[in-house]
Amino acid sequence: MFPITWNQDDSHQISIGGIPIRDLAERFGTPLYVMDYATLADRLTRYRAALATLDPPGLPYFAGKAFLCRAMAGLLEDLGIGLDVVSGGELATAVAGGFRPERAIFHGNVKTPEEIAYGLEVGVGLWGVDSLDELEALSRAASHFGTQARVVLRLTPGIEAHTHAFIRTGQFDTKFGLAMSEGIAEEAVARALALPGIQLVGFHAHIGSQILEIAPFLANLERLLSFSRVTLSTHGFWPEILDVGGGLGVRYTAEDDPPALETVVEGMRQVIAEYTPAGMAAPQVLMEPGRSVVAEAGVTLYRVGAIKRVPSGKRYVAVDGGMGDNIRPALYQAAYQAVVDGKAPGADGFVGALAGRYCESGDILIPEARWPADLEVGDLVAVLVTGAYNYAMASNYNRVPRPAVVAVHQGEAKVWVQRERWEDLYRLDGAWERWERGANG
Repeated sequence: MFPITWNQDDSHQISIGGIPIRDLAERFGTPLYVMDYATLADRLTRYRAALATLDPPGLPYFAGKAFLCRAMAGLLEDLGIGLDVVSGGELATAVAGGFRPERAIFHGNVKTPEEIAYGLEVGVGLWGVDSLDELEALSRAASHFGTQARVVLRLTPGIEAHTHAFIRTGQFDTKFGLAMSEGIAEEAVARALALPGIQLVGFHAHIGSQILEIAPFLANLERLLSFSRVTLSTHGFWPEILDVGGGLGVRYTAEDDPPALETVVEGMRQVIAEYTPAGMAAPQVLMEPGRSVVAEAGVTLYRVGAIKRVPSGKRYVAVDGGMGDNIRPALYQAAYQAVVDGKAPGADGFVGALAGRYCESGDILIPEARWPADLEVGDLVAVLVTGAYNYAMASNYNRVPRPAVVAVHQGEAKVWVQRERWEDLYRLDGAWERWERGANG
């Protein structure tokens, strides 16, 4: 659960990317998102290498919703990794970062007319279509632009992955996709093959996030291939691409035990061999990793602002961040672990909650953590595995500026996202203007 370059010396001083975190905190302030470049590059190249062993070679499309900024988009371009976007804003960020949109897939269950037009204008390579209404809208827009939109239909296979209910997406009762039941998906295939401006190239199914078992991934691919055999017999259509989504879990705590990526890919190879009909070329497999690329690369640094004991005896360690920079514990009951810089945990320490600064009783980052007995105000706390969905879901609740994002590598730190200032919070606000009163006041 630590970044590759994490180091804690004999005095318990922590460094990442060859830089002591106390130096990062002093230079860039807290809270601070720290991203370890070595871990990011390792995870991305590992996905690329694992999928390249398939025949035909598969491709990774990083899920931008997990973490995206201009620098991250540039890294993806540099390493030859695709990108999964779900909004015009994500796509525009990627383009601004030098990412070529022909290697992007545009997902999302609602795409506005402006987003569809923008995607067609810049040349998005693949469109993940979620509904018949969207298919019709994309057809009209592509015909207007005189182009063909390469489409993978998003299907729901009826698989309920063993993960939190809020991040399950493969069951039939979901807002996402076209169900492989009651003829819904078959109708979408027929429409996609008939509509102008649409080039159907394959199918997509994403079953959820933070999945810690192999079986759901293989079952997902089996369902897609089985459905493809049906479309081959009924419509003469065999997919060029099967996009199996993402969802591979990571170690947030010692209890989490995700399967190895290479083991998942090897299982996929066997499923493809078994389910591809004789005489047909095996489809190209796409994966959309997000969390499993960036989560363990990220650490969030906080300063202890207060330590208090309540009448029940429970203790709270309050820091200068919280749900505004990490909403996941409040939203998903997500579990995290924390380490104090420069101090040994020790058996003589105390147990207490890591609390945030926001005006909500639910602003608790870790309900129970063991703290050093000599913990004091001003100490630096590092919360692990915060690279995914922390910066991405950050907010300005309580009008608190969002933290900076700093990437570290071989003793060098680069600001990927600047810290917001108070002025940024009201920059877009309109000024008060008194309403004109009518004749009756």
